Amino acid sequence: MSAETCSIEGLPTAAGITASDALGLYLHIPFCSAICGYCNFNRFLFNEPRKESYLTAIELEVRKMADGSSVDSVHFGGGTPSLLLPEEVGRLVAACRDSFNLASDTEITLEANPESLTIERLAGYRQAGITRLSIGVQSFLNEELARLDRAHTASDAERVFRTARREGFDNLSLDLMMWLPGQTLVEWQTSVDAALALAPDHVSLYLLELYPSAPLQAQMARQAWSRVPDDDAADMYLDAMERFEGAGYHQYEISNVACPGKRSQHNLKYWTDGAWIGFGCGAHSTRGNLRWHNVSSVDEYVVKAKNGVDFRVDQRMRSVEECWSDALIMGLRLVDGVDLDIVETRYEIDVRGQYGSALRPFLDVGVLVEENRRLRLTRQGMLVANEIMSVFV
Repeated sequence: MSAETCSIEGLPTAAGITASDALGLYLHIPFCSAICGYCNFNRFLFNEPRKESYLTAIELEVRKMADGSSVDSVHFGGGTPSLLLPEEVGRLVAACRDSFNLASDTEITLEANPESLTIERLAGYRQAGITRLSIGVQSFLNEELARLDRAHTASDAERVFRTARREGFDNLSLDLMMWLPGQTLVEWQTSVDAALALAPDHVSLYLLELYPSAPLQAQMARQAWSRVPDDDAADMYLDAMERFEGAGYHQYEISNVACPGKRSQHNLKYWTDGAWIGFGCGAHSTRGNLRWHNVSSVDEYVVKAKNGVDFRVDQRMRSVEECWSDALIMGLRLVDGVDLDIVETRYEIDVRGQYGSALRPFLDVGVLVEENRRLRLTRQGMLVANEIMSVFV
């Protein structure tokens, strides 16, 4: 497939993106070979004995939660799940199949870093049941990759992507980051064009968020690196979306573009008020009104799982107000917006009656639109999405 042949024919209408009744499963693999200076995820340095005990614990959790429910997406996130051997991934996929009713077309995604993907591992992951790879490229410029503490080069990323295609993966996603230290619009366009040349099926495009104590913050001060102003970062975002749409991709969410049939089925659980169960340390779950998450510490999670002690924390029932707030906020992330009829019927709320006066300024300036009982952001509205969504908090 080439980017030029990423046809938009056959895409669903706005009403076509709705919550699936099937569950999504998320398996958190927290291990990394090194800690990147910008990352704030729940991650720990790789350790072989620790890994084995963790795999035993997460398999126990999956099997303990077994109830035969229908599942249409399984997502290995991290951390760096591609540090697991194919047989280890296969062991966890098998546990999911034994414990839940996985559809024949279940999307099974593995997040991966280029430096850990060999041809042997790629072939092994296919054999283990992985149907989709999400590759953390972040940039196609070596200088930017070095600033981000990434272990791969641009040529590594290109080589791994092409090898994955040859090994039969027909659903490949790339992650790219903009608003990097020292990055210009032209340099960002270089990475976007390099991604387009590979013709991925899906691309996630993120603005780099720096948390206050991130080591990269201190490094930026030492090296006198700066980031372009907010307006220029907005131009980076808008330019990228125009380039991908010009190549036939469809933007379906604030940060995601895809070819037809290649949207992330797992992430759609979050955006369409769906249900998912998270396994592993720090993993979050939402099933109906019930929400919980697991302890963050690898060691605490492993010990409690081994001893049959509950490792879930903050297990609670969401209020109906929290449910509709979540549905509206997450639904607005979709380009097609949120179906007001569905939300109002499910939660017995009058959205316009509840929020109409607060939404009116955004509707008046055209960053928010209501059409056919769907509330959606315009492209300009996506630049101020957090401000608009704060209405529902």
